[in-house]
Amino acid sequence: MTVKLAVPTPQQVEWHDTEIGMFIHWAPNVYQDQEYDDLSTPLDRINPSELDTEQWASVAESLGAKYIVMVAKHVGGFCMWQTDTCDYGVKDTPWRDGKGDVLRDLSESCRKRGLKLGIYLSPQDIYNGAQLAGRCETPEAQEKYNKIYRTQLEEVLSRYGEIFEVWFDGGQEIEVGDILERYVPNAVYFQSKHASIRWVGNEEGIATYPAWNAVRADSEAARGLGTIQHSDPNGEIWMPMECDARIRNTWFWNTQNEGTVKSLDHLMELYYRSVGNGAVLLLNANPDPTGQIPEPDARRAKEFGDEIRKRFANALCEAGGSGDTLEIELMEPTAIDHIVICEDIRYGERIRSYEVLGFDGEQWLKLCSGTAIGHKRIERIAEATLHKLRLNVLKAVDEPRIASLTAYYTGAATVFSPNNIRSERQKVGEWGPELFIYKVDRKSTETYDIGDLIDDAGQYALYFDNADGGASSVRAEGVRLLLNGASYPQFVSQTEDRYRINITGLGQRIQLELELYCELGNNGFGNIWLEKL
Repeated sequence: MTVKLAVPTPQQVEWHDTEIGMFIHWAPNVYQDQEYDDLSTPLDRINPSELDTEQWASVAESLGAKYIVMVAKHVGGFCMWQTDTCDYGVKDTPWRDGKGDVLRDLSESCRKRGLKLGIYLSPQDIYNGAQLAGRCETPEAQEKYNKIYRTQLEEVLSRYGEIFEVWFDGGQEIEVGDILERYVPNAVYFQSKHASIRWVGNEEGIATYPAWNAVRADSEAARGLGTIQHSDPNGEIWMPMECDARIRNTWFWNTQNEGTVKSLDHLMELYYRSVGNGAVLLLNANPDPTGQIPEPDARRAKEFGDEIRKRFANALCEAGGSGDTLEIELMEPTAIDHIVICEDIRYGERIRSYEVLGFDGEQWLKLCSGTAIGHKRIERIAEATLHKLRLNVLKAVDEPRIASLTAYYTGAATVFSPNNIRSERQKVGEWGPELFIYKVDRKSTETYDIGDLIDDAGQYALYFDNADGGASSVRAEGVRLLLNGASYPQFVSQTEDRYRINITGLGQRIQLELELYCELGNNGFGNIWLEKL
């Protein structure tokens, strides 16, 4: 079956390939010990005497980031560059006698290291009376702020060389399309009606699997307001996800949060569940009032980058090509605990279902399986010594294009995907605490397309497990089978810890709508399985 697929632009492909970026948040609220600027800090107190963009760029480089997104203006309205649009910015402070320009310094530091530069310019601006998305209370105030914002955007996009990414946090309702086209036609845009990338939907740095890149043209996502909830493998528009995450528990430095610097294990989980699910990770750094990224944060960022390089710098084998099967014969029996698959996304996400097998000298073991691959799918498997690897594409909407199939031995203990999993079992998706972050009742409704996991009519079991092999701390309180969008409750029944699904025919869109409940205090994650009975 051949269908018209969403495909990325060359700019989106380049953005995918970066895999990791670094966010930088700094504003007057670092002097207020809080997350948002209430405009209470006297301008003559704002003097980050040790601010050094060379240090920032060095931290990004050690992290393995390929780009930096600088918060040029957060919601308070403080401007980190020389602007005449207002009197609330670095030019109005004693820092460098009012002549300092953070964007100028950072752009130069990025160029020296080959880093790309992104700009975050908040449409919300408390100092100038603009609320979320740049809305003002009166038409007169709106007209005045529109001119201010458009001028600010022109300034930051025209003065500092090539801009890789533009962030419009919280949406953007001021018309700026002409400015983007004039100054940064090759950038990617986060949110707004001009969006070419989207927010993943949480600030935990996680793209819950499967993280399809396409969205439907008639969805909110096509208007720049999408999240992972809008992912649709058959969508008409390529709109990949950026996973923004904090290295501490807040975006801005404060005196209370040094102890919240994320552990290396935590950061590696973010990597697996963002980059390893085909998305891009944007990890925040929060300079302190002196302007320096604190040493504990810088050290952890380097440890994170070092660990990624240690695990994935040297592949044990590699192959690529077209077709439903790709096999690699290893030079000798080799211990493996990670499989990495990359589609050639220039042709879209063609694969809908796959499995990876390993030959141990006596038999073929099923190592892992799934649906979405996209830019990169990292599969963690229990350690196995193998002679051969084989990728089988079970379903695809066009000829599969595999950019690479690689294997690694990391020595990192994991049982996320046990070897020799039953051939009848297919992964529907993954679950984690990110699904329940904004849910006070610890419930979340998720919808999964399962048609590509089903080869024949029959009975199927739906169940959950924990990544550590234990009992799942997430359960389904309700399961609905949707056939072409209509619910068929008579085809679903519950037996103990699993649901039984009766599939009476194919040739239609088959979905499961799950009402998930997360146990209190759960921080684990795991898999959702569908198994033919």
